[in-house]
Amino acid sequence: MRKTFLVTLSLLCAYATHAFAATEARLSGAIVDAATKQPIPDATITLDAMEVKKVHQSSKAKKDGSYAIFVLDGTIRYKFTVAAPGYATFTDEGKLKLGETTKRDFELVKAGDAVPASTAAATPPKNEPGVTEYNEGAALANAGDIAGATEKFKAAVAAKPELYPAWSALAKMQLRQSHYADAIAAANKVLEIDDTDAEMLSVLVQAYTATGDKAKAAEAQKKLPANASSLFNDAAHFINSNNDAAAEPLLKQAIGIDPNFAQAYFELGMIYARASKNAEAKQNLETYLKLAPDGKDAASAKEMLGYLK
Repeated sequence: MRKTFLVTLSLLCAYATHAFAATEARLSGAIVDAATKQPIPDATITLDAMEVKKVHQSSKAKKDGSYAIFVLDGTIRYKFTVAAPGYATFTDEGKLKLGETTKRDFELVKAGDAVPASTAAATPPKNEPGVTEYNEGAALANAGDIAGATEKFKAAVAAKPELYPAWSALAKMQLRQSHYADAIAAANKVLEIDDTDAEMLSVLVQAYTATGDKAKAAEAQKKLPANASSLFNDAAHFINSNNDAAAEPLLKQAIGIDPNFAQAYFELGMIYARASKNAEAKQNLETYLKLAPDGKDAASAKEMLGYLK
């Protein structure tokens, strides 16, 4: 019985490490004035789920007009709402690409102005230094060639040091390869321009935690917004790196912010199961099943509960 439990648990652990990216999706780009092409720093983009579940996720554009927004479930349709003070609100709907970043720029018109035909259409990348390398790096990253993508992003920032999306991508690639010092250096390049960039602050938290610098990890964590999805994403990284100890408090924080965050209960339950904390594991897995009885991990939760009795 003990042998069977260990084999089954190891399989479930393997499943968990690959499950996070399966349904995640990201949307990023820039929000600019349709007439002047200048960035609109006070613009916001909001995604609202149109089916199955209730999801309401917002992101504010940075000083350069760029934005990035992350959702845990990219399998459903979303309504996009792009707004800014003094501008006409734009809305659209559609699906995002699973496991990768959907690129889309938006052009807003001043309230009362005529709307040009090209408003909110996807804007092609400009032929600027580093852009070709950046796009090639993004393609390699989406294809799973992390090492190749890293080299392309390095080439992009070498060609254009102020190409901050490339620094951001480079930081994430270095983190995935456990090149923590390089990840920290790249993330700080972005944070020199925008010290509120949540993705780069998250990179710092993860990299400093992995290197044992608890003080700097805590400093970066304090600057992060209290966002359940972001905390869950950070926890996913640690679980995939076999660092349950670092993931546990992040999942607890996510649940504290959103008590109905079903997937956080599942992953926390699995962490406790791996630590032989059966009572805690049972409590969290049962909560997951109450919140998501037909969830994608419902079968795994039921199987684990069978062993925890």
